Amino acid sequence: MASPAELARLHMVESQLRPNRVVDPAILEAFLVVPREEFVPEHLRNVACIDEDLPLGNGRWLMEPMVFGRMLQLAAITPEDSVLEIGAGTGYGAAVLARLARSVVSVESDPPLAKKAAANLARLGVANATVREAPLERGWPDRAPYDVIFFSGAVAEIPAALADQLAENGRLLAVVRRGREPGRVTVATKLRGVLSHRIVFDAATPLLPGFAPQPSFVF
Repeated sequence: MASPAELARLHMVESQLRPNRVVDPAILEAFLVVPREEFVPEHLRNVACIDEDLPLGNGRWLMEPMVFGRMLQLAAITPEDSVLEIGAGTGYGAAVLARLARSVVSVESDPPLAKKAAANLARLGVANATVREAPLERGWPDRAPYDVIFFSGAVAEIPAALADQLAENGRLLAVVRRGREPGRVTVATKLRGVLSHRIVFDAATPLLPGFAPQPSFVF
């Protein structure tokens, strides 16, 4: 008999992901298997699978399942791909990505969150994902280039330092929020060293720290 947590994950897949055209079997399986409820604060465990961004503390958020799932499908990750995740949070994104890719490097700038993410991945036996504590906007060039760069939160702009870490024919996924505009899920593909951008759908994903719009001066 399925546990309440397992039933919540099944409902998440059937009511949020499938109706929104997330149909890749590997992605759906990852959402079913990775215990999302174990990556949120204790008081949110019973609502870990609802269709909202959930606060993790310190101004950080766990992405809404539908947005995360659709972005994963757009990323078209293969078992041969290396992935850089920007914003590990508590490690949920890395745990899901690790089931789809060959390897995952997940960067986290908040020391307590980086420690928690690493502990969560170790506890679940995720051997092909590592957490690195570093400024998010710098990425992790030591392991570049990456086939996929995935932002687990919104950004005002995609830094050149991160675009440079994307491999040729690689895919970069981000929710781009400029000023007061709505967030837009954007797929960037590198061809001959140049990024081409495609906007796919709107998302109200909270901004990652360090990626807020720069203030402008009005005279």
